[in-house]
Amino acid sequence: MTGMYPEYFETYFDPTDYDGPWPRQFAIITGYAATGEKWTSEANARADLELQTELVRRGVWIQRVIGYSPRTGHAEPGWAAELSFSEACDLGYQFRQDALYFIRDDQLFVSHCDSGRAEILVGSFRERLRF
Repeated sequence: MTGMYPEYFETYFDPTDYDGPWPRQFAIITGYAATGEKWTSEANARADLELQTELVRRGVWIQRVIGYSPRTGHAEPGWAAELSFSEACDLGYQFRQDALYFIRDDQLFVSHCDSGRAEILVGSFRERLRF
């Protein structure tokens, strides 16, 4: 798993009442504290708003998505955004993220955002959607 937190492979997604269509490829990025870090709720909200603002500035398709673990109950809002893998990793790195999800033709991948970026298959994205 190349240094990935096991929780990354357990994540499901709630697209907050959005049922498509989904772009052929897109990323799911969060602005919240990276795994293993603790930020105040205000710092998380500020980073989330800054990420949303940057995505809107870029003029790409975006959709709120909440990633969560059915095992632990941890949930975290993020943004699905129609970006290339490289753009998404660069943006994730800019927002101090350890990793992000990338979807291509319904295949869900996880990747580090730093120089260790590589698409690691998780499974079907649609099978991870919960409404």
